[in-house]
Amino acid sequence: MYGLYAAVTRQTLKGEPKEGWFPDQRLTIEEALEAYTEGPAWASFEEDQKGTLAPGKLADVAVFDTDLVEAGRTRPADLLKAKALYTIVGGKVVYEAGTMRR
Repeated sequence: MYGLYAAVTRQTLKGEPKEGWFPDQRLTIEEALEAYTEGPAWASFEEDQKGTLAPGKLADVAVFDTDLVEAGRTRPADLLKAKALYTIVGGKVVYEAGTMRR
């Protein structure tokens, strides 16, 4: 979440500087999410297997209690408060808030 927040705001965790460092380099939340998902898949020549949610592709997924796109667009500080509810790896829930599965 820190990386998404920094990409969208160009600020420290304390919200400084108010305008952000090099504010013209801010990313939209969509661009930031793509940089964490599609970008690495493309860079490793695995975009046909990873990077987006589609039938037949591999997917490790984190489900949050916050709509990251909405928060990134309207309330970026809420990205810092987002909590993972579930993490799914290889089709299995490996983390559920409050419990750890093995």
